[in-house]
Amino acid sequence: MTANAPLRALADPQVRRDLWLAAGLCVAAIVSAWLGQVAGFYGEESPPFTWALLYAAALTLPLALRRRAPEIVLVVVAVAFFVGVTLRIPEVYVANVALFLAMYTVGAYVADRRRATVVRLLVIVGMFVWLLVTTFQTATDPSDDGLSRAGLFSPFAAFILIQFLVNAAFFGGAYFFGERAWADAQARRVLEERTAELELERERTAAQAVALDRVRIARELHDVVAHHVSAMGVQAGAARAVLDRDPEAARAALSGVEDSARGALADLRNLLDTLRTPDAETAGDAAGASTLRLTALPELVAHAAANGLPTELTVVGEPVAASELVQVNLYRIAQEALTNARRHGGPDATADVRVRYGAETIELEIASTGAVRGGGRPGLGLVGMRERATASGGTLEVGPRPRGDGWLVRVRVPAPQAVGPR
Repeated sequence: MTANAPLRALADPQVRRDLWLAAGLCVAAIVSAWLGQVAGFYGEESPPFTWALLYAAALTLPLALRRRAPEIVLVVVAVAFFVGVTLRIPEVYVANVALFLAMYTVGAYVADRRRATVVRLLVIVGMFVWLLVTTFQTATDPSDDGLSRAGLFSPFAAFILIQFLVNAAFFGGAYFFGERAWADAQARRVLEERTAELELERERTAAQAVALDRVRIARELHDVVAHHVSAMGVQAGAARAVLDRDPEAARAALSGVEDSARGALADLRNLLDTLRTPDAETAGDAAGASTLRLTALPELVAHAAANGLPTELTVVGEPVAASELVQVNLYRIAQEALTNARRHGGPDATADVRVRYGAETIELEIASTGAVRGGGRPGLGLVGMRERATASGGTLEVGPRPRGDGWLVRVRVPAPQAVGPR
């Protein structure tokens, strides 16, 4: 089991990419060190090339493990960088890239953000302390015949300032991009979780819709069978009983059987038409395909009052036959608003539900008293109410009441006569 662990690790595409990255940077560091030695970056002070090979390996090969042990890799690369520059190994380009990647990786992948910050700050502070020490040594070295130090802002001072500015930009960039990568990864993770939750909710809703459709079909079929077929059986029995002695009565009974059969076929045809209609507005479906309708608001209000939230219902205007979808959504919004009022309003909370039927809109308003819940990110209940209002072609307003006591939920949807052409 343990022997196969390296093989399983190699199967990870990220591990393979890190291996190729480390190998490529190692080759680049060796070539850069060789070219730097040929060019004589440090003159006669450069160590043997064997040291450059060790330096290139220590600087780049740990990056193969940068996602598995980011902090250790950063410390190893930083120490190798300090040692290499102190020994004047003629490689100054790939080393910067390796150190940048190591510091970026700590910021982007370490879950313990405090540890990630501490490790990076220690490396940055160590780098600038080392830079100050080497700058002081160079400035106080009387044998150094390099850049001129004459004048208030000498070439030597300009060179030192450039070193500090470049290092500040270099380490600041590595720190900043690492933090941004971590924040973006967390945002993607949250988005993926929400997407998974929405997908699960969609599947659950689809399953509930299928179950409701089955109940609805069973109810309609029961009505058809119980009414028409039982009537046909009674009439057929009566026809058989009087067939010999009263043909006219038998003929009338058989005519009733025929009428019942036609009625059953008509009801079945209406049922099929209803099932094919997405909004469930045809074939007499408004009579009761779902119990979650605006006509069920009195029961909802009574349930809220019985459970500790005194609630009153007021209907203004002449009710109109809204679609099944609109009625279900308005009912659910009222249910969620009353649930929130009972949950967050406190023991003395009350609620008032108003339905206004206008010429162009249907307005549902739930006003509650009691404590007002503080700010923060909206919960899924408010998100669901907003989605239901949008799905009905309407708008939703949610917020504290103007007096500051309680909560107000108001939804407006188009009335049926306001949807078509005028």
